Amino acid sequence: MNINFHYDGVTASNRLEIFAAKKIDKLFNKYDFIVRADVFFKSENTSTPATGKVVGIRLSAPGPRLFSESNVASFEAAITSTVDDLNRQLEKRKAKMKTH
Repeated sequence: MNINFHYDGVTASNRLEIFAAKKIDKLFNKYDFIVRADVFFKSENTSTPATGKVVGIRLSAPGPRLFSESNVASFEAAITSTVDDLNRQLEKRKAKMKTH
């Protein structure tokens, strides 16, 4: 398992990396075919306070890469939302792998 963190306009945070790693570890444990994850943190200037913290996660697995991105008020909520979306994508991928 390999997790790479990338920051764009955001200072590196050990707390965010630990939080993201815990969430992604659950995916690694559930789906053993995942090879690695790239996590992208970005801060945007927006007109509403409900958005602006962007988290994107790209997973390398057999077949096309999986990607999800969330734009909400906090990085923690964005990580949770992104991991939930990736979980749904992985369920579909696993179902397709079983049928072949």
